[in-house]
Amino acid sequence: MVAAPAIVYDRMFRLDGRTTFISGAAGHLGQAMVRGFLSAGARVILNGRQAPRLDALRAKLRHEGFDADAIAICAFDVRDEAALARCLADLPRLDVLVNNAITVEMGTIETSSPEQFASAYDSGVRAAFAAMRVAEPALKKAVEATGHASVINVASMYGVVSPDPSIYGTTGLNSPPAYGPAKAALIQLTRYMACHWGPKGIRVNAIAPGPFPRDAFQREHPEFTSRLAAKAPLGRVGTPNEIAGAAVFLGSDASTYVTGACLNVDGGWTAW
Repeated sequence: MVAAPAIVYDRMFRLDGRTTFISGAAGHLGQAMVRGFLSAGARVILNGRQAPRLDALRAKLRHEGFDADAIAICAFDVRDEAALARCLADLPRLDVLVNNAITVEMGTIETSSPEQFASAYDSGVRAAFAAMRVAEPALKKAVEATGHASVINVASMYGVVSPDPSIYGTTGLNSPPAYGPAKAALIQLTRYMACHWGPKGIRVNAIAPGPFPRDAFQREHPEFTSRLAAKAPLGRVGTPNEIAGAAVFLGSDASTYVTGACLNVDGGWTAW
């Protein structure tokens, strides 16, 4: 049994000297989590399928004042297990693994194909499991250094509840049928891994974001955005930095007794 680390309360959320890997790093919420971990002092490995997007993100972060030396790039599709191994298996230490990537296409029950369903599961669940398996040696080294390591699986409110069809109507903006089931499976995988890795000091938790539409989407679809906001008890949609705080919490010493949890960051959406 691994002893809990000593806590210095004014540094509970700091991640100085620690390494974080984030898949889907150039995405809407991925970028916010990258900024959160960098602000907390972590070294961050950016992952995504397109190296130019990651290079542009690193340049943008440097322009914002972040230390470019704290940002590494590992560009590949998370479904490529050989590439996962090349990036993660030989790391001297990995303190936080954030599984944020998923490949999903818009559609309805009538228009979505079994192949699209399989792609969402493959990228959102199987790839997360593969990343955890490959990263285990590096996560164990972090446990040796600090007493714990953290895996954060980014799920969704639609892994907890079904989309409400009345919100979407005939907009064509429906959450596709593959998305929620893949995220629900990721939440269950989180519980499974937390129970089996707890004795090793590796914590595994999920975040279930609620409605976080991009600014451009909100401008293009103001009425639909208003319906999303009205569904949440807080009466608004989320801003990306509100995901960053939850991720840093789960990766830091502030959450050393938290594992197997699904943290709903949804404005109360799933509380109805």
